[in-house]
Amino acid sequence: METLASAMRRENRRFKSPSSSSSSSSASAAVSSGRFPLVMAFLSCLAWLYVAGRLWQDAQTRMILSSLLEKNSGNLPKVLSVEDKLRNLGCTGIGRKIAEAEMDLTKAKSEGYLWGNGTATVSSDKKKLLAVIGVYTGFGSRLKRNIFRGSWMPRGDALKKLEEKGVIIRFVIGRSANRGDSLDRNIDDENRRTKDFLILESHEEAAEELPSKVKFFFSAAIEAWDAEFYVKVDDHINLDLAGLIEMLEGRRGNQGLYMGCMKSGAVVSEEDQQWYEPEWWKFGDSKTYFRHASGSLFILSNNLARYININSASLQSYAHDDISVGSWMMGLNATYVDDDRLCCSGSGQEKVCSHA
Repeated sequence: METLASAMRRENRRFKSPSSSSSSSSASAAVSSGRFPLVMAFLSCLAWLYVAGRLWQDAQTRMILSSLLEKNSGNLPKVLSVEDKLRNLGCTGIGRKIAEAEMDLTKAKSEGYLWGNGTATVSSDKKKLLAVIGVYTGFGSRLKRNIFRGSWMPRGDALKKLEEKGVIIRFVIGRSANRGDSLDRNIDDENRRTKDFLILESHEEAAEELPSKVKFFFSAAIEAWDAEFYVKVDDHINLDLAGLIEMLEGRRGNQGLYMGCMKSGAVVSEEDQQWYEPEWWKFGDSKTYFRHASGSLFILSNNLARYININSASLQSYAHDDISVGSWMMGLNATYVDDDRLCCSGSGQEKVCSHA
């Protein structure tokens, strides 16, 4: 009997257990469903607080910026002047330089560097030198220089006395391609003894550099001496110094003079020929040079030499120095003086030059 009773109790417990399990699951589900709205409400509150805080921060920032803008707006000009704009762009220094250049130009016009109708006004009462005569020479021309010093060119005290009368004579030479070598040292030693050189420190002495040498000569000469005329002479020319001085004295005070033995000629376009001109195509189909003074001897008045000095960086050079100078004179209101006495290759008693 007890065994039967035990079996019946076990059977009753088996049938009751599913109902009790389902009741406990229902209770858990009820609890879970009750917590979810609370969690969502809490998260909504947090989101609301975050958004409200950001909006408050933005409002505070706008208020600070607005107050700063109102405080500083009174110190800023509503409309910038031209001077303010130039200052902001860093152009005030350039404007000052332009003003200074305009003043220098006005001063140059008053001193005769530029001219109108062939006359110039000199502001200084000091009498200019009459002439600076530059005799081209080279490193290997020492014998020629000594011959000139013993003939038409004064030396020593006689050279100083001539300078006191307003005439400067100098041998013109550049520097060696190897600066400071024996060629340069020999010229420096000779110059210390004779004191009759104009050494062009920025020029390299070479046959192919002759067109640029004329720029350096006129620039250096006019910066060193203020003279009425500047004379370029080749080293194969003898001068009648007294006759040349008399000629120049008769033209003292004239400006814009380009003097020499005027000529023209064919442009050599064949590269293997003597006097070849690399820029031959610029001279037109006729291939003829314009009128220019022979390179053996030519003379420029003060303002023409000064023009070369001021504009030397932008002046076009050709294969020959006389052609180069002639091209520069074409663009100016220069007076061409074709004087037969300056034709060194001819013969005549009134010639002021001849071939050595």
